[in-house]
Amino acid sequence: MAFSKIAVAVPRVYLGDTNNNLKEICGLLERASREGAGAIVFPPDAVCGATCADLGRHPLMREAVKRAEDSVKQRADELSIAVVIARSDSLEGVEIIREAVPETVTSHRRRLARYRDASKGKILVYCSAGYGESTGDGVYSGDAFVFEDGVLTAQSRRFCRESQLIFATRGGESVGEVKDCPETADTDPHPFVPDDKGECAERCREILDIQTTGLTSRLEAIGCSKAVIGISGGLDSTLAVLVTCLAFDRLGFDRKGIITVTMPGFGTTGRTYSNALTLMRTLGTTVLEIPVGPAVLQHFNDISHPADLRNSAYENAQARERTQILMDIANDRDGIVVGTGDLSEAALGWCTYNGDHMSMYGVNCNVPKTLVRELVRYASLTLFRECGSTLLDIVETPISPELLPAEGGSIKQKTEDLVGPYELHDFFLYHFVRHSRRPSEILRLAQSAFTGSYDRATIEKWLRKFIWRFFSQQFKRSCSPDGPRVGSVCLSPRGAWSMPSDMSPVEWINDLQ
Repeated sequence: MAFSKIAVAVPRVYLGDTNNNLKEICGLLERASREGAGAIVFPPDAVCGATCADLGRHPLMREAVKRAEDSVKQRADELSIAVVIARSDSLEGVEIIREAVPETVTSHRRRLARYRDASKGKILVYCSAGYGESTGDGVYSGDAFVFEDGVLTAQSRRFCRESQLIFATRGGESVGEVKDCPETADTDPHPFVPDDKGECAERCREILDIQTTGLTSRLEAIGCSKAVIGISGGLDSTLAVLVTCLAFDRLGFDRKGIITVTMPGFGTTGRTYSNALTLMRTLGTTVLEIPVGPAVLQHFNDISHPADLRNSAYENAQARERTQILMDIANDRDGIVVGTGDLSEAALGWCTYNGDHMSMYGVNCNVPKTLVRELVRYASLTLFRECGSTLLDIVETPISPELLPAEGGSIKQKTEDLVGPYELHDFFLYHFVRHSRRPSEILRLAQSAFTGSYDRATIEKWLRKFIWRFFSQQFKRSCSPDGPRVGSVCLSPRGAWSMPSDMSPVEWINDLQ
């Protein structure tokens, strides 16, 4: 190449706002010129954002993009710096990869390893979309790096809210080691949770970063500084409030803007109630307690439902009353409801339609239950030690929606007694969605993976339950809220998983005969 120093830029994106993006880009151009760079590379669609979707192809946006890119070219000519910003731009002697792909837990390490090997004998520049892109279904980390003959010579800081500029000098020294990403064995009983403690901690850090960035970006994009969360004293709502605290801390918002609401119902136990209150107070959020019993009983009376008839209406009325409370508080306080439901619940449809199924942004929506537990455990030992004992007790609490009255003060309605062990369902989900394996093969792998824990009959029983629920509950996933993708398994209806709500599972069930 004709220049000895190259800059790689990751501008903070204002989605669909070419004027603000032009200011960010020109600022980076000028800084690169001052630092002596002979060329600068930007992510794809940097002048409008790569996630404009159909509106990015609208004539009005295409015209605005053309004007902005022409302005960038003109400024680059004035500064005598080569620029890669339009789709057709290139640099002689340099391989350039520009992408707009959501970050997942292993994608960064896999990407580094792949391009390290691909850069032998040449210079390779990688630049991807960053903060400010839509976080509707994924988080764009702003990953950027330069390899020269297999040596990593420059690297960005991912999940950064501000614009970044990195520099690589020809023949530069290494800035870091590239580690290969370990593969998940087919018979690993917990494919979402690494066995190695160090690997597990790294995965937890990465997921929390993705979740936090997703919520941070959404709050900034809509100009919102209030969040409303229902706190049950269970795993999912705990992880959601921890992520929300991290997002507020990153934005410099007062945690009192997080309105945490505990809503005791007919099945609430002393253990979960106490943990919910302790957690909210320790985190320093605004605490509200609103029992749902009186409103639900009034609703039963309105619809002529006997209060002692404990059917699905009895249970779901409580979930929907809680959601109504959260939504109305959010409207009243100019906030958003942060959803708590996880990936395993979405796969099984273990949620109340238009109840806990609904929110304005679901931070846990692509995190499986087995990993939710590890994330809360990790948080108790690292980022939230001040409430560590409470978090560890929540980890040990049996999973329950607590919609049926307790017996002797203890949880009566244990989810895993009703739908099956989550470790089995997460194993089924991983192999069914990630590898498109047929049920008979999943059964065979599960028998090997869970030898000594579950016999064949038990595994097959819950696998049949998984298949039936996965198919019958698609209608809930078809209208799920926005939320960040974190791994290779995602059930978002907006591109990740397409499936009709009225499809029969008969072929999959028959495969087990």
